[in-house]
Amino acid sequence: MQRDDFHKLFKSTGPVVLPVIHVLDTPRTVRNVREVIGAGAAGCFLINHDFEPESFLPIIRDVRAAYPSLWMGVNFLSVTGKVAFPMLSELEREGMTVDAYWADDARIDEHGENLEATEIAKIQKDSGWDGLYFGGTCFKKQREIEPALYNNAARHACHFMDVVTTSGVATGHEADLGKIDTFRDAIGDKALALASGITPENAANYGDVDCFMVATGINEPGNFYDIDPARLDALMQVTRTIGQGEKS
Repeated sequence: MQRDDFHKLFKSTGPVVLPVIHVLDTPRTVRNVREVIGAGAAGCFLINHDFEPESFLPIIRDVRAAYPSLWMGVNFLSVTGKVAFPMLSELEREGMTVDAYWADDARIDEHGENLEATEIAKIQKDSGWDGLYFGGTCFKKQREIEPALYNNAARHACHFMDVVTTSGVATGHEADLGKIDTFRDAIGDKALALASGITPENAANYGDVDCFMVATGINEPGNFYDIDPARLDALMQVTRTIGQGEKS
C-alpha cells in the first residue's frame, strides 16, 4: 500500500495512531476502546497476550457488536497468517468485520526465498478476507536478522503485505533510528508502521513512519492493560504537529 493512500484512508497527514489494547475480558477492553475513541485516534488493535486465539474470538465479536463502525485490527499472538486468515474469514461471514490483521512474524526471508510468506499469501487470497495486512518484519522476539540484511528483508516484505511493520528489540524499547531509515530507503513510498517504543516524548523523532501502533507508551504507569487518557492525548497532539509540519 502506498503511504499516501494509507494517510488518505485515515484522513491524517501525520503518523496514524492505532493504540494496541492487550485484552483480558470484554468489559475492560470496551473501556479502553472508549478511551481510544475519546482521544480521536483512528482506530485500534486488539491482541490476546495471555490466552489462546480461540478464547479471543468472543471478545472480538463483543467489541465489534458494541462498536460497529470502529476501525479495528487484531493480532492473534503466536500464530501466523496461516491460522489467522481463515479465522478472519469466518468472522467476516458472521458479519463481524475486522479491518486489519497484524502478524508479529510475516515469515519474510531476507535472502528472497519466501516460500512460507508465499504460502500465507495464497491462504489469505483463498480466504476471501480483504482487510489490511500489517506484516511484522525484523520484528521483536522473532527470528533474529542481521542489521546488514534489514534492507533486503524490508524490500522483500513489500510484496507480501499492505503495511510493512517493524519494531525495536523488545516491547517498550524504541526502535533504532538507523533501522527506520534503512526500512524507509528500502520500501520507498510504501506504508511503514512501527510497533514498539513510541511515547509522547520520542514520537517526533519518527516522523518518517506512517503508523504508530502503541501500548506501553500510552498506558498507565506499570499497567500493561489500561490506556492513560492523558498520555494518549499527548501522543495525538505530537502526531498532529508532525502532520502540520509536513503541510508547510
